[in-house]
Amino acid sequence: MPLPDPTSDRTLLHTRTIVCEGYEREDGLVDIDGWLTDVKTYDVPNQDRNGIPAGVPVHGMGLRMTIDRGLVIRDIVAVQDYTPFALCPVITPAFKQLVGVSLGKGFNRAVRERMGGIKGCVHLVDLLGPMATVAYQTLDEPLYRAAQAAKMQPHFINACHAWREDGVLAMTEFPKAERM
Repeated sequence: MPLPDPTSDRTLLHTRTIVCEGYEREDGLVDIDGWLTDVKTYDVPNQDRNGIPAGVPVHGMGLRMTIDRGLVIRDIVAVQDYTPFALCPVITPAFKQLVGVSLGKGFNRAVRERMGGIKGCVHLVDLLGPMATVAYQTLDEPLYRAAQAAKMQPHFINACHAWREDGVLAMTEFPKAERM
């Protein structure tokens, strides 16, 4: 369903595109690749790049997060192809501090502690949220089936109104699950 027609004339100024993809590796690990691109519809004054023409990315950067099936980060690589400032890519090695962090409960706090503010790049940190969601989606079917087999409540129960613990989906799909 599309958004309703705008109620006023408007002009597009900025587009942010985020693409995240989940890959199963032959070694049993999973790669989640994420890419963020920001594009303006107007020229941006910029000393480091001698101006950024309309349509050329202001930001073009990505992460590859390798996780195990327990949703623990085993490796992470950051790249920055387009940045507004020459010194931006200096921070990319710091993302290795996320190795060993679980995508489960406390993930956002762990990211903020290690990469928040001046310790990281706000754009790459913002990309981690959608990448974590894609990690769950990539591994969702095996986790879903394992929860059913173990008669345990899966991670997504109570994460939204459709999967509420006492709702029809949870009670139908996981009727004998131990409720947390």
